[in-house]
Amino acid sequence: MLQSKLFYKTNKNKSALADSVSHDLLVRAGYIDQLMAGVYSFMPLGFRVLKNIEDIIRKNMEAIGGQELLLPVLQPKENWQKTGRWETLDILFKVKGSGDKEYAMGPTHEEVVTPLAKKMVFSYRDLPFSVFQIQTKFRDELRAKSGILRTREFLMKDLYSFHATQADFDAYYEKLAKVYTNIFKEVGIGKITHRTLASGGSFSKYSDEFQTITNAGEDIIYICKKCSTSINKEIKAEYPICPKCKANEFEEKKSIEVGNIFPLGTGFSKPFDLKFTDKDATDKPVLMGCYGIGLGRLMGAIVEASHDEKGIIWPKSVAPFLVHLIQLGTDKKITTSAQKLYKSLQMEHLEVLYDDRVKTPGEKFAESDLLGIPYRVVISEKTLAKNSVEVKERSKNSVKLVKISQLHKIFNYQ
Repeated sequence: MLQSKLFYKTNKNKSALADSVSHDLLVRAGYIDQLMAGVYSFMPLGFRVLKNIEDIIRKNMEAIGGQELLLPVLQPKENWQKTGRWETLDILFKVKGSGDKEYAMGPTHEEVVTPLAKKMVFSYRDLPFSVFQIQTKFRDELRAKSGILRTREFLMKDLYSFHATQADFDAYYEKLAKVYTNIFKEVGIGKITHRTLASGGSFSKYSDEFQTITNAGEDIIYICKKCSTSINKEIKAEYPICPKCKANEFEEKKSIEVGNIFPLGTGFSKPFDLKFTDKDATDKPVLMGCYGIGLGRLMGAIVEASHDEKGIIWPKSVAPFLVHLIQLGTDKKITTSAQKLYKSLQMEHLEVLYDDRVKTPGEKFAESDLLGIPYRVVISEKTLAKNSVEVKERSKNSVKLVKISQLHKIFNYQ
């Protein structure tokens, strides 16, 4: 991608409206744009990050047997009345249509996926299975804040699993928890993200949240100093000692919830009469589970965890580009060499942002740090004199002079 053609603008000044580091940096670096409170446009840079996160999540959901589908955002009022949530869910956006019809703008999809499953499930032979989607959700948050960490419109992965027995559900639940741990490791926040015991709300006694430690967090978690078991604030009173190792010393941390998994039991299958005929010829309600990850929130959490005073530091797995190629000078020899290197890197299937603009070195370097692309490669009259380029990793301070012919070894491609 030529940076001169990229649809974006940066701002070197801290945003007065930003109430978190991620909000400030993502807006200033041109990754997102705020339309109104709780609603954001993802610019080309931000959309590339979002798609990389989406690809990681999709790969992991498919690895555990999830089948991807896409469910409607617009949902009938009657389905929400069946579960009692039309009246009780305070974040539900309600829409009036023609002829006094009313609809819900989906904040979640149990009221859609459960009656859908009813059309497919008849016997124990039809179970278990799981389906997932990556789709826009709407929640009428009373106080949208912290940029894309808490919004009213957001992209979410929600997976729903369906089971005949409690043992089968429990096994899948634990398998899914391990997959979530792998996802957060892949996107670069595994070391600071904790599986956290939480209350289960209406459907079960317990559930699990995945909490990423950050000063911008609006949640509080307690981490056992002995075994690292994590408990959220709402259920800490039940556990004066660690439920795993029985130690009584905890470390209090602020955190962001980046994912959750929880049993639904028969909380939705019963209202929709979702049942199956078991081996003993009796009808039984299907057991369900729900597993969510907010992609925008995860993107914000990554920035909260990985930045410095100069800007964002993207992990390689989610960065919009792997390489930021910066041309210094407009001499024909420099331009020709830079263009040749750009095409060479692209031929190796590397994602490259090529800064072909006429700017001062200081302006280019400052913007490169703000954007946070993992590798900065600088080509100039000085480096060409040695048939080399300067290479700097965004996460490190050192700069290396690398022969152009050896540059491919830096990026570990075959």
